[in-house]
This record gives sequence, structure tokens and C-alpha cells, in this order.
Amino acid sequence: MFILAALALGLLLPVSGTSGEVLDVVTKVAIFVLFFGYGARMSAAESLAGLKNWKLHAAILGTTFVIYPLIAVPMLWLPEWLASEPIRVGLIFLCLVPSTVQSSITFTSLAGGNVASAMVSATASNVLGVIFTPLLVMLMIPDAGGGSIGFSQIWDVVLQLLLPFFLGQLSRFVTAGFMERHKARLRYLDQGIICLIVYGAFSDLRVSGVWRELQLRDLLTVVVIVAALLAFMFWLTWALGGWFGFPRGDRIALLFCGTKKSLATGVPMASVLFSGPVVSVLVLPLMLYHQAQLIVSSILAGRLRNHSPEGPAGQG
Repeated sequence: MFILAALALGLLLPVSGTSGEVLDVVTKVAIFVLFFGYGARMSAAESLAGLKNWKLHAAILGTTFVIYPLIAVPMLWLPEWLASEPIRVGLIFLCLVPSTVQSSITFTSLAGGNVASAMVSATASNVLGVIFTPLLVMLMIPDAGGGSIGFSQIWDVVLQLLLPFFLGQLSRFVTAGFMERHKARLRYLDQGIICLIVYGAFSDLRVSGVWRELQLRDLLTVVVIVAALLAFMFWLTWALGGWFGFPRGDRIALLFCGTKKSLATGVPMASVLFSGPVVSVLVLPLMLYHQAQLIVSSILAGRLRNHSPEGPAGQG
């Protein structure tokens, strides 16, 4: 809801000129703070319990960084009459971003799944995504975003995302206690930073006039493809868990970790990898997917918990 409010505010009350330049600097600092916080919050000790379940981790990471990108390949040839260039690139980018952490773990827990393994896989997906997503973007859509994506953009990712993340990890001997005590409040900071990034992106969009180039067919294409992608991946991840002989808890973890796409990681990454106001159009498919995955996951988590062999009360 707050993200949608930031989107609307960016379109209704955009900033430009000196104010826009100040916002760009503030946004870059905020992204640094966001990923520093991600690193400072990640406890290696908490993750050790789930490290042994390597088959599940391989399945989740394979879904995120192999199956989704393979699904994106046909989108490279979406005709112009079906989707404009920024929307086509946005749909591909959606398939290349890593999984979420918080919602993956939350829905796995609500459904009675393997929470420890979900935490390890979702965290690993985010860490690896800082490396894999830019490389996949460079491989699949090198000329997107109004310029050629190469190693300079990869270096920007290292400086703006990877560096603060590892600095956060190194700071844990000082910051771990603070992060744990203020975990709930820090979530609001994370959400505020994401809203700031979204506001800046859509403010640029309004000032540039790119928004007027979007047509109804673009929005319809995004809705149809996002709905089909989400439905297919929920079916596929649940089926893969059965084919691999995973126990119910692991199948649930694969279902919720393997189908998620992170807005919190994807939006900052898009602002680093792509240039100009086109970024706000590129993240539209990801934003819609994010909202849809939360709605569908909440429904599925309740049904899985209610139909578990132990019953609703037996999942602790």
C-alpha cells in the first residue's frame, strides 16, 4: 500500500532541477544504507541449521536463476504491437531478480513448512542475486535502458549493493545486538527506503513524459503475463517438490521461496543497472508481480496449513 502511495505521489508531485539532483544523491545513500542493513541483519549462526539440506537449496536457487530466466527467453521476441520496449525489458528483468527473504520465510512458516531451510535459501538467493542478476541482465538484455550494460554497471552494483552488504556483515560484532532489538522498527526503515526509490523513479517518469508513451496494451500484456507466470510457477514448484520426493515441509519451502521475486532488491538494482526515467516503467511488471505473489501466497499458506496432516494446531 505504501509503495502504491509513493508511486502516486511521484506522478502527482514530481521533483526536478536541483531538487531532483538532491533526491538522486539521497536515493543512492539510502540504497547503501538498505544493503548495509541487509548484511548487518544476516546471522550466519542462525543459518547453519538449514545448510545441510542442499537438495532443497539447489532446487530453489535453480528455480530462481535457471528456470525463470529460461522462461524469459521467449519474451526477448515479444512483438512491438504486444508490448513496448520498456515493458518487454521489464518483464524479462522480473524473471532475473532474486527471491524475497522476509515473505518467503513468513509464508513458509504460516503454511507449516521448513523455516530453517527457507531462511538459508532465501538469504542465499538475495546474496547471489547481487552477482547473478546483473550478469543475467548483461547476457540477456545488454542494450536495455537507453545504453549498453557492461562491466561498468556491474562495478556500480559492487559499490552500491555488494560493498555495503559485506560492510554490514563485518559490522555484526558491533551492530548485531542493535539490529535484533530494533528488528521491527528497521523494517519500517527498509519500507521507507523502497518507497523513496519508487517515488524517485516515478517522479523522473512524470518529468520526462515517458509515462505518456505507455498504452493500454502494455498494461494488459503485463497483467496477463504476470498472472500466467505466477500460476505456472506455483504449479511447477509444487510439482517439482513431489517429483524430487521432498517431504511436505520442504515442498512448502520450495513453493514459497521458488516463486518469490524481491521488490526490495529488484528496485534498487534496476536503478543501478538502468539509466533514466525508463527505470520506472521497467519495474512496473515487478511491482505488479510482487503484489500478486503476496495475495496468492497468503491464500495458499492458509489452505496448506488447514490441510496439513497434523492439522492447523499441530504446526506450532
